[in-house]
Amino acid sequence: MKVFIAGARAISVLDESVQERLNNIYMKNYTVIVGDASGIDSAVQMFFSDLNYRNVIVYASEGKARNNTGNWDIHTVDVPGRSRGFDYYAAKDMAMANDADYGFMIWNGESKGTLNNIINLLNLDKKSIVYLSTTKEFYNIDGIDELQELVNACGQTAKNLLKKIVESSMMSKFQQISLF
Repeated sequence: MKVFIAGARAISVLDESVQERLNNIYMKNYTVIVGDASGIDSAVQMFFSDLNYRNVIVYASEGKARNNTGNWDIHTVDVPGRSRGFDYYAAKDMAMANDADYGFMIWNGESKGTLNNIINLLNLDKKSIVYLSTTKEFYNIDGIDELQELVNACGQTAKNLLKKIVESSMMSKFQQISLF
């Protein structure tokens, strides 16, 4: 089992309940797919590095990892053309979603990248568990209804993000979401 773990760059500390879930991944010897950003990526890397866990792959745009705490293998993600900013890193996130069997997202209800990851996984018919840091609750996301429930729990900022992501893509699967 390959688990794509990601979350907001604004979160740098792992709550105890998140650490328990990560420990379960460790105990089951699942492959961890993680990015190279600051915030959750770095915190997750530190967690597994402290355990000397070797079953981790760090995904990096153009193969240049900003963070690789455990000196793990790097999976190079080629970035199309002149992509910059959000699009530059979204290519890496899409590669992780493609390669994963399951997602574990740690979200603050405001990170566009994390919400985009949840949507990418859904588009690939893959489930994810989302830890919402603002409420300290877990949400199992395996369809549009669960995504709607999660976004509603976050409030207007998340609804606006979802609307922006849906409008800027060809995700007809999500057009039925009631945004307001």
